[in-house]
Amino acid sequence: MSVIKVVVALGGNALQESGKPATAEEQLQVVNKTAEYLAEMSIKGYEMAVVHGNGPQVGRILLASETAAGVTPVMPFDVCGAMSQGYIGYHIQQGLREALRKRGRNIPVVTLVTQVVVDKDDPGFKNPTKPIGAFYTEEEAKRLQAEKGYVMKEDAGRGWRRVVPSPMPKKIVELSAVKTLWDTTIVITAGGGGIPVIENEDGSLTGIAAVIDKDLAAERLAEDINADILMILTEVERVSINYKKPDQKDLSLLTSAEAEQYIREGHFAPGSMLPKIQAAVSFVKANPGRKAIITSLYKAVDALEGNAGTTIIF
Repeated sequence: MSVIKVVVALGGNALQESGKPATAEEQLQVVNKTAEYLAEMSIKGYEMAVVHGNGPQVGRILLASETAAGVTPVMPFDVCGAMSQGYIGYHIQQGLREALRKRGRNIPVVTLVTQVVVDKDDPGFKNPTKPIGAFYTEEEAKRLQAEKGYVMKEDAGRGWRRVVPSPMPKKIVELSAVKTLWDTTIVITAGGGGIPVIENEDGSLTGIAAVIDKDLAAERLAEDINADILMILTEVERVSINYKKPDQKDLSLLTSAEAEQYIREGHFAPGSMLPKIQAAVSFVKANPGRKAIITSLYKAVDALEGNAGTTIIF
């Protein structure tokens, strides 16, 4: 059997349990459980790279930095993103190494601090939508807007927050390193969607305050690495239409045309299931004959074998 290459995008619940304290110790416990499922995929012969989100974590890093502003300089947002890649990657690396070791597999696991090029003219920059960091009063928000040039928006009655753009990923800077490592190593890459950078005319790179959607970054990686499967892991076992309504229908198979029709009909929530469906559709349209799978972490192995999850095909 030829080797099947999978890019796995981990959802927030693979890193942190809702309702539990957001400590490093709690996160490591959750990651250790996640690693068991990833190790099972490896044991069954799938080759993989792992992409993860970083929304809550990067917000906390920024908050810590801002809170200590009187003592030490505040780190810019792209640097906070890099820090989140490092510590989340370290947790996954440690957990997955141990889960593989218990199964008699000695496969190196490495985290690659990954930059992702975005277009400086991306429409996302004109309309920042991704809330990050702390909540502020309206007065504090206006002061930050004036002093630092932040875009501040009222967030669902809970206070004001900084919002940053969410541009589309164009190019993974460290792609050649991922390709070099692929045959021998499980690579954790494009964490949090990658550190967004602008490519300057002279070829140099400059970090920018933005958050790339991690599912779209995983799709970019899957295309560029020539993966057989893009696997997006989330909290639900299957994609549904009429979600949480009396006529909810769970889907086990979905064509790209059906998915696009459901998007037009407004079945998928922005910031939640919508980017996952968009990523899956992009992947199968670019690679007819390959597939994307959306399922829960706990059903990942079953879904790869066709017994769970939602499979999206061209």
